[in-house]
Amino acid sequence: MRRLGISIYPEKSTVKEMKSYIDMAAQKGFSRIFSCLLSVNKDKSAIKEEFIEVNQYAKAKGFEIIVDVSPKVFKELDISYQDLSFFKEIGADGLRLDQGFSGLEESLMTFNEHQLKIELNMSLDTHYLDTIMDYQPNPYNLIGCHNFYPHKYSGLGMDFFAKCTQRFKNYGLRTAAFICAQGGDAFGPWPVTDGLPTLEMHRHLPLHIQAKHLIALGNIDDIIISNCYPTEQELTKVSAIRKDMVSFQVELVEHIPEIEKSIVLDELHFNRGDVSGNFIRSTQSRVKYKGHRFDVFHAPPIIQKGDILIESSEYGHYAGELQIALTTMENSGKTNVVGKIVEEEHFILDAIKPWQKFNLIEG
Repeated sequence: MRRLGISIYPEKSTVKEMKSYIDMAAQKGFSRIFSCLLSVNKDKSAIKEEFIEVNQYAKAKGFEIIVDVSPKVFKELDISYQDLSFFKEIGADGLRLDQGFSGLEESLMTFNEHQLKIELNMSLDTHYLDTIMDYQPNPYNLIGCHNFYPHKYSGLGMDFFAKCTQRFKNYGLRTAAFICAQGGDAFGPWPVTDGLPTLEMHRHLPLHIQAKHLIALGNIDDIIISNCYPTEQELTKVSAIRKDMVSFQVELVEHIPEIEKSIVLDELHFNRGDVSGNFIRSTQSRVKYKGHRFDVFHAPPIIQKGDILIESSEYGHYAGELQIALTTMENSGKTNVVGKIVEEEHFILDAIKPWQKFNLIEG
């Protein structure tokens, strides 16, 4: 099951603020926490004291907690990859290696006595993961998570993101990526606050739109909000979307007939396997409503990207088929435009693959 997560930064927040955030996120179905040791400049005992209270509180609320570390942190805190008890003591369920070792160490760490998850940095197009797998790790304790990028324009591009992610999916490993809240005061572990996404294209998009896009891509299991603190409205919008398929928000035309409205909102849609470059085709409604008379009631001369179409009976056996336009097209006069996908979600249409399921929600 796809999970939603949040991030907390104990060195930049009060315990009260973090507990309040954990409470709100738990109520809305979030169940993962990313925390960071990379930016903490304190001794071992102070870190323990700072992290334990919040982590224990979060675990009582059902959260899994992964802390971000590197070989440098291991050295500074005098931690050996052969003894990960420190992370167990601070209440963590796993550790994310922002920078790794040689491959053998990671493999050995997956067999740690505390059953801590070892999370790898996914934003590397190298054979690092292959090397670890060559050392026969425990795959049940090995997961992956992309980086986030606080500097504007430094986030990953789509092609590179997909290539890096596929390395992990090829081994059947669980994946994660970051989305970022848009509040003006939102912060991460570093001084720069230009947003904190994994994908550069997400940097200025609404939080729930970023989440929808990752769901549509289909290769990310866990979606984590990287910065603090999103608004309650942002959390609510993210928690409300379906996690098993992409949901498009739609605006329907006035006076849409009930059958057409039901086709749009009540059916489980999927893109036909023999895909067209001009529209997404959801064809089951034409089978379900075979014999129903679909009159022409709204057929503007030009169809725009994002328009939701239902064929009239003037189109013969296509009558009742739902389509979503991917390009601008001329209307034959036989096709009803019954609504549209909201404009900010148009780019997600390009991610829909053959046979991929989706639903449409009036918003």
